[in-house]
Amino acid sequence: MRSGLTRALAALIVFVPGTAFAHTGAGHMHGFADGFTHPLGGLDHILAMVTVGVLAWQLGGRAIWLLPASFVALMAIGGLLALGGGSLPWVEVGIAASVIVFGAMVTLGTKAPLALAMGIVGAFAIFHGHAHGTEMPIAASGAAYGLGFVLATALLHVAGIALGFLIGRISYAPLAYRLGGGSVALAGVGILAHII
Repeated sequence: MRSGLTRALAALIVFVPGTAFAHTGAGHMHGFADGFTHPLGGLDHILAMVTVGVLAWQLGGRAIWLLPASFVALMAIGGLLALGGGSLPWVEVGIAASVIVFGAMVTLGTKAPLALAMGIVGAFAIFHGHAHGTEMPIAASGAAYGLGFVLATALLHVAGIALGFLIGRISYAPLAYRLGGGSVALAGVGILAHII
């Protein structure tokens, strides 16, 4: 049952066309659509959020829900900071670094204590949230926009957990985790260097 729900949510992320959210009005629907599509519009956000899900699966136990929850909670705080006019230095560097660090953690099969893993994930989530908040359209409803990017992020985490589960079922899972995480970290270096 649980794996069926996970697969369904992962399929929703992949197969829902972006045009379904392309409303031209203002207010709640416009804000929600903009917020929902923002994390899906950047490779850096997608890689970081899916990799958090894979890392959560690797750590197992309570990390499966606590790691994504810490990311979402601190991302929301970063978004509120931006909406309140607060500045945060090196946001783009922080986002690229998150891709590198999360990819490296998956590659190395890090078995960090849960509190430390949550702290690392949460610290980087603030940068992602700040980026979402600063890019909110003027006409959008802040609450609807926030709900949109929180939902999209949660779905990307679920997709990552599903991916971690699927990788774990193959016979060469350790190699697949190392290759996948290494590819993500390498992409993060490309994003940081503005090659990607």
